[in-house]
Amino acid sequence: MELIKKNKININNPENIFYCKKCLISNRRVISSSVIKDDIKHSNRVRMPFKQGICQACLVVEKKFSIDWKSREKKLNSILEKYRSKNGSFDCIVPGSGGKDSVFQAETLKSKFKMNPLTVTFSPHMYTDVGMKNFHNWSLIGGVHNFLYSPNGKTHSILTRLAFSNLLHPFQPFIFGQRHFGSHMAKLFNIKLIFMGESQAEAGGQDDEIGVDEMLPRYWTRKKNDKIKIAGVDINQLNKFSIKKDDIRFYLPLDSSEVEKEGIKILYLGNFVNLQPHENFYFATKVSNFSPAAERTQQTFSKYNSIDDKVDPFHYYTAYVKYGYGRCIEEANNEIRHGYISREEGLKLVRKYDDEFPSKYFQDFLKYIKISEDEFYDTLDRFRDPKIWKKIPGKPRKYCQNWKLIDKII
Repeated sequence: MELIKKNKININNPENIFYCKKCLISNRRVISSSVIKDDIKHSNRVRMPFKQGICQACLVVEKKFSIDWKSREKKLNSILEKYRSKNGSFDCIVPGSGGKDSVFQAETLKSKFKMNPLTVTFSPHMYTDVGMKNFHNWSLIGGVHNFLYSPNGKTHSILTRLAFSNLLHPFQPFIFGQRHFGSHMAKLFNIKLIFMGESQAEAGGQDDEIGVDEMLPRYWTRKKNDKIKIAGVDINQLNKFSIKKDDIRFYLPLDSSEVEKEGIKILYLGNFVNLQPHENFYFATKVSNFSPAAERTQQTFSKYNSIDDKVDPFHYYTAYVKYGYGRCIEEANNEIRHGYISREEGLKLVRKYDDEFPSKYFQDFLKYIKISEDEFYDTLDRFRDPKIWKKIPGKPRKYCQNWKLIDKII
């Protein structure tokens, strides 16, 4: 079954690049969109907004330092009065993997706000050892109830390969499941509230109003006549790849009219409680014995961010190929915005790690999506923008040593 297309892709990065004055992000940064409409053109259409040289993500996170969090917590508590269970039944859902952020969210709702959360997990493609350990410890030590959904491995492999080929976005099918599985479980258990962490606005997302407390329906529901694509393929065409609609049931969003009838809402806990990356980590180590990786994650400096899936590094690396910013820039920006490091310190880290190839799970990834190493490099090269990349004669192809970013941040 041939899935790999051969045509060259036009990424259409901005001609003139500039960087945020506060963090290290550039105007090439794409922001969250409606995942059901995602194709290569749609993915490239919306870029990070800037105001007087500062990116929207920095402007939004900066506001967190002046928020009266006690009053925000009181507001949340008043909302929860309507939903809080009186008989011990589940009254909210927390999607997550047992990572530092989902552990913090579930425990905060349980201990501080006296809710009874049900945690739900859309399984990673391939668990890392530490990811599996942290997931099990979430229930075993953290004391939460959890439903783990593991999609058909053959189906998920094909979708991941299609997403890699069509969008250079191998994580996209997982994002479908991660975003929508919670609402399916909410409907199944007649639960009205789902909690996510930070608002998409904190990453520069295009919410109608910055600081909106609910995730806007366009991000997680569908309308009756919406055409849906997954991995760059219309869902009505997936039968060509031996995928039936029932195979992707829990990947897809619920109909908006159905969500309205059920009264399901997604709230951002981070708009009511001050979520901070480092504090979440220390909190999770106490609650569920959350463990960081034994070594630094390739392409960045951290040990505790997104460490549960062997495919995760290629989500970041393929973005680096398409847009010229990698995992280290993303993580350094988050540290800069929250005041943990300076822009200068972040810049040193980016110079050192951002172009590192994620070799550790490379062979696992190739085997998972059933392509050769040459097919991998061929696909990356189809998406390389000549405005931002140049080929280096004489350098080996392995681990993309034969390509160099033209305007790497200095």
